[in-house]
Amino acid sequence: MDSTRWRSESDEPAPSRLSPVDDRLTADAALRRVRRGEHLLYTGDFHNAKQLVGAMARRLPDPPKARTPLEAFRAERRARQLEHETLSRIVVALDRDYRLQVKRAPDVAEACRQVWGEPEADTTLVSLKTLLGMLGAAEWRRKGLEVPGLTGRLHPHYGVYLPTRTDYVELFLSVTDVKGKRVFDVGTGTGVLSFLLLQRGAASVTATDCDSRAVACARENAERLGLSKRFEVLEADLFPPGKADLVVSNPPWIPEPPKNRVDRAVFDEDNRFLLGFLDGLAEHLNPGGEGLLVLSDLAVLLGLRAPEWLDEQLARRGLRVKWKRSTPARHSKAKDRSDPLHAARSREITTLYGLVPGT
Repeated sequence: MDSTRWRSESDEPAPSRLSPVDDRLTADAALRRVRRGEHLLYTGDFHNAKQLVGAMARRLPDPPKARTPLEAFRAERRARQLEHETLSRIVVALDRDYRLQVKRAPDVAEACRQVWGEPEADTTLVSLKTLLGMLGAAEWRRKGLEVPGLTGRLHPHYGVYLPTRTDYVELFLSVTDVKGKRVFDVGTGTGVLSFLLLQRGAASVTATDCDSRAVACARENAERLGLSKRFEVLEADLFPPGKADLVVSNPPWIPEPPKNRVDRAVFDEDNRFLLGFLDGLAEHLNPGGEGLLVLSDLAVLLGLRAPEWLDEQLARRGLRVKWKRSTPARHSKAKDRSDPLHAARSREITTLYGLVPGT
């Protein structure tokens, strides 16, 4: 084995300056050191390490007051990036069996194997912030998630969009004419839309996702739900080969660059995924087929898209809206007045569009 392996979700280079620290380190001292460019290898107590990261986070500046939703969005993203760059410099080490090398450490080996596979080095280095996210995801994967309308629990994997926000899922429950139909699910994530349609009578679903973790997650969930004989998932940027009666997609809804691998479920730089879906939709539909596109208007409310943008894109591609159904946002951030983006999120509408070729 190689001696050391650095793990990062953002493809950040391995630390060039890694200084051992322990429980004597204060949050103020840690902030001073990481701002000078150090990475700090924590060798003390696990619970103290978590408290240190929390204390550092509380000392970071709040986003400045913004005059517009777009300014608030930009400020929020900068704040989250600063938080990531700062807190990710607290690093921990794992041995060749993924045992965490700090006192009172929890068992993290299963969570690590779920994400990284078997160890490739004598020592693995990872930011504590990333490792805590992996532990949280492993717990979701273990206990599963109840989804409205789905018989059986969904078991999400780390790095795959977690469908705790159910407004878009509930819109799909209004789609009743699915019996016997062949379906494509473009950008499947956990596979939740595929499984809802299969349980409601679809003959088969071929799903795609560009992320190998999502592909593995959807395949595992199909097996857990007893749907694997009618479900196939491929690693692909957009469409699978062939045509279908229904082509569905819940694309990333914010047209901004993702900053890490996890971001790709939410951020779609220059609308590449969405436009690719619209470009290829007609040629992947059987005669009489339909596209089902679910899309939030948050990008419009933030000023990232013009209100007429989607209509213009559909017209350019010879697509028309046969029907649509909408629902207001009911997720927690829509009700949180302390959220910097509350003015936009409180007005957010999610719409399911039935799309067909023709003007």
